[in-house]
Amino acid sequence: MQTDQQSWLSSRATAEMELNTGLLAEVLREYRASKKMSQADLAQMLNLDQSYVSKIENEQRQVRDLDVLLRIATTLDVAPSRLGISNALLQPVSAPENSVLVGHVDPVQVSQAEWMRSRRDLNRRRGDLARAASELYRTEARIGKVPFIAQSRWITSGPVPLENIELKWSDSVEAMAVTGSEPEADPVLPLRAAGRRFDRYTTAIRYLDPPKLFENRSSYRLLDVDLTESKGSMTFGLATYFDKLDLSEAIAHELAVAPSAQGRKAEAKWEELPLRSLIGDPFHLHRRALIPAIETLTLRRETKTGDATFLLHWRDPEKVATAAGIYGLIPAGEFQPSTVATHDRENDFNLWRNMVREYSEEVLGEPERDGSQAEPLDYENWEFYKELEKARAAGKVAPYCLGVGLDTLTLTATILTVVVFDDDVFDRLFGDAVSINAEGSLVSAADSTKVTDGLPFTEETVRRLLTDEPMASPGACILDRAWRFRDKLLGGRD
Repeated sequence: MQTDQQSWLSSRATAEMELNTGLLAEVLREYRASKKMSQADLAQMLNLDQSYVSKIENEQRQVRDLDVLLRIATTLDVAPSRLGISNALLQPVSAPENSVLVGHVDPVQVSQAEWMRSRRDLNRRRGDLARAASELYRTEARIGKVPFIAQSRWITSGPVPLENIELKWSDSVEAMAVTGSEPEADPVLPLRAAGRRFDRYTTAIRYLDPPKLFENRSSYRLLDVDLTESKGSMTFGLATYFDKLDLSEAIAHELAVAPSAQGRKAEAKWEELPLRSLIGDPFHLHRRALIPAIETLTLRRETKTGDATFLLHWRDPEKVATAAGIYGLIPAGEFQPSTVATHDRENDFNLWRNMVREYSEEVLGEPERDGSQAEPLDYENWEFYKELEKARAAGKVAPYCLGVGLDTLTLTATILTVVVFDDDVFDRLFGDAVSINAEGSLVSAADSTKVTDGLPFTEETVRRLLTDEPMASPGACILDRAWRFRDKLLGGRD
């Protein structure tokens, strides 16, 4: 039964939103036209049925659910006011005159302030929390001492040339059993208004704690991995970036606020983690949207000595939504198409092409191909790509895959890769590297003369990063495995 305040709030929201029918239809039509998208593509992007989108565009259907409208605004990156949502409706709601506010404390403001405090705490303690979370999973799934887990068939027995990894496509629609919108997620979703929580974790981030880079994009969803042979395979479908964050960041937040995770040494207990418990087996890929990133160890190999240096990246908490305030390897990015066009789902369905785009954006500072445009990327006529392909054919650039694994805190997947550059090719291609990019800054040794000097690939450096520095678990896993395989990686070109 609704309270007076809840029923008043509901009628108020409905009255304000009944005016949005024409506005929403216009926004959807304009967005599709500007991106050259089909109605089916837009419906998939919004996680709505195509017939529902059609009725909205034809002004035959009103959307009365404020959470749905906010999700549409977030996904399309438009102001809520364009959908007819007033600013007043987004603010903490004052109760009617006959309601009682105990102590004049606004529960919405309290909830949102506590959520933001907890999220800052999460970002400060990601390393410690990941180590605590690793204790939840069976020992044989852990990769060394790094808070990173994988099935045995996900990890290679040595460096596998990237061209030996076959990518397979699945057109089947895989329903997600756990999305982050379940009642178990309520404790990590702050109040949006009195009596109503944000419906998704990404919606809360968008309105309460937005980083500079925070856009929903079509992304490749991992459905199967088999790397037991020298020629491995991965199978993918399609989902969106926010499908990933809605669950991964929510379960990380859940652990950060759990009673046993407080204090000097964080611990993780299943009974305090109901949302994480819903996921069950983390390797059951069809239960949730597992959208992998690709993280790459970039090694510059001195051809005369065989010694190497590598690039390290500091992820600025003000700029990124995930893995903030820690070190990672570079480049690193989500495996996703470069545009919203259907054609580019196939054109960009390639690990190497995705990695090359990240090199151009993160190391050279070129504009990001963020998936918001419809113009396809012509790889064969892109000079940077052509130079890399030429060097790769000559054996002077060698990309490898080391496996796929999950970060224990967020249960997000990363494809682990290494690219070895001969020094002359590296210096020619990355001579104009930027020290600060859209996600953070590159790190180099104290005695270096330029940012691309990087750090020495030595046992001392690797050990220090793995034990003494706040290092993201995927990058730590790559460093650990690459050091073990250093002779194969640097000794020659097989």
